[in-house]
Amino acid sequence: MADAKVETISRLAQWRIENFGPCSYKKSDAFKVGIWNWHLSVEKNRYLYIRLFPEASRTSKEQPPIARFVLRVSNAGANRRPYTSPVHERLLRTSDDFVWPVDSNFHGRFIIDVEFLDLKVCPLNGGEASSVWPNEGMMQSVSTQNTLRCLSRMLDEAIHADVTIHTADGTIRAHKAVLSASSPVFQSMFHHDLKEKESSTIYIEDMSMESCTALLSYLYGTIKQQDFWKHRLALLGSANKYDIADLKNACEESLLEDINSGNVLERLQEAWLYQLDKLKKGCLTYLFDFGKIYDVREEINNFFRQADRELMLEMFQEVLTVWKPV
Repeated sequence: MADAKVETISRLAQWRIENFGPCSYKKSDAFKVGIWNWHLSVEKNRYLYIRLFPEASRTSKEQPPIARFVLRVSNAGANRRPYTSPVHERLLRTSDDFVWPVDSNFHGRFIIDVEFLDLKVCPLNGGEASSVWPNEGMMQSVSTQNTLRCLSRMLDEAIHADVTIHTADGTIRAHKAVLSASSPVFQSMFHHDLKEKESSTIYIEDMSMESCTALLSYLYGTIKQQDFWKHRLALLGSANKYDIADLKNACEESLLEDINSGNVLERLQEAWLYQLDKLKKGCLTYLFDFGKIYDVREEINNFFRQADRELMLEMFQEVLTVWKPV
């Protein structure tokens, strides 16, 4: 039927009904908005009942829509007086999920508009519903991903690189602007009349080229998880040296995640060296509260020969705290 067709543009669907009697029922053809096909139906009894529902399909079954929308009904012709619904937000699966009774005498020729304000996919296994349309967060994500791709190319291909970094076993080209934005220490090097500014050269000879590449990958936002884990001790040292607070925090959180008998003393030494209170507390708790000090008896003598006196005092205080006489 000609008047079963629904026209759509953007998020608006419009159904023009040409001939509707006082006791009639009509159902529209399917129309697509978002990822679903939709139907409108109208039924006249005492009221005019308008329904909106998705077409039965695999998509609507596995990804049922949560629709936020407004309906408007108006007479066809020049003197339109729309009857507007409140804003509805409903999970729509069948024609029984939403019906809008209109207490008005519409018949003959009239128009039904549906303006979709948002469409979300309802997760079947719980979780938060997600919009099918781009939003600020999605656009930000797309923009961020594109920026990271560009930064990755800048680093990998040395595009307009303006500084050379000498490591223990090789050189890497980088960009003063990125380094300065990431570290106040680098910024100071290039801002003041220091040798790094004049020569456009930085010497980081306490890091291997591989570890320094991991550092740069972090600063450029392109580091991979396995590279971060592999080089996190070296990254911790550079984060402390160049005052990169977020990297230092990330390293501390990571080192807390896999404390064991084989690394706890090394971690404790790193925590003391770099003033990482959470990591230090975690190591002391592992050793004394959980009794793992007995697992490192062979290593502890060598540790005490090299450990700072204040650290040894803290360990002794921890022993007194945990092993109070009953």
